Amino acid sequence: MSEKILVVDDEPILLKGLKFSLEQEGYVVETADEGKDAYSKILENTYDAVILDLMLPGMDGLEICKKVREKSMVPILMLTAKDDDSSKVLGLEYGADDYITKPFNMLELKARIKAILRRVQVADQAIASNVMSVGDFTINTLGRKVAVNGQNVNLTAKEFDSLLLLMLNEERVYSREELLETIWGYEYFGDVRTVDVHIRRLREKIEENSSQPDYILTKWGVGYYFKNKKKRVL
Repeated sequence: MSEKILVVDDEPILLKGLKFSLEQEGYVVETADEGKDAYSKILENTYDAVILDLMLPGMDGLEICKKVREKSMVPILMLTAKDDDSSKVLGLEYGADDYITKPFNMLELKARIKAILRRVQVADQAIASNVMSVGDFTINTLGRKVAVNGQNVNLTAKEFDSLLLLMLNEERVYSREELLETIWGYEYFGDVRTVDVHIRRLREKIEENSSQPDYILTKWGVGYYFKNKKKRVL
């Protein structure tokens, strides 16, 4: 079954080009050229990924991303202006899985999409029958769900994969570059802020006190690792 992608951009030529190029790769592609229409389509349909432009009429990409994350964990790749660093960080804060700057190379965009889809597929298959109880957490790797004290916690795809990777490799310190390559699936040109934003957001969701974490710890000057004092596998 071909993966289904929604492409959202208000530039007609770019939108047409993206649709054509992705269809040549075998994807089923739907499009939207303004924010409210895009948001409605995401709520009403099932997509394997969304390519979302930041600047859109009606509702901008940041607002869409924030609203979508209240209801769906669909992978979102955001298109941003080359020099708009603040929007890149905000996009990650609001739940985007990745971003690429305009103008971009179509081969790089395709690589990013393939990495996102492959990562989700591999993670879905990995240790599919295991349910791990970690302190107050229950991690269902088959359903890709995390609960804290019985309450479900909504994690983005990359947040879940980051937590699972660190958890399965307890006390191994991963540098930011290693996490980029392992979780994102490609070289990220040294933009380690992406990792920092995702780890901070993950801590805010799973830690009792994100400023003094008990599980995802920092090895200063190196990277991050998982400390598990109560793990048992069911």
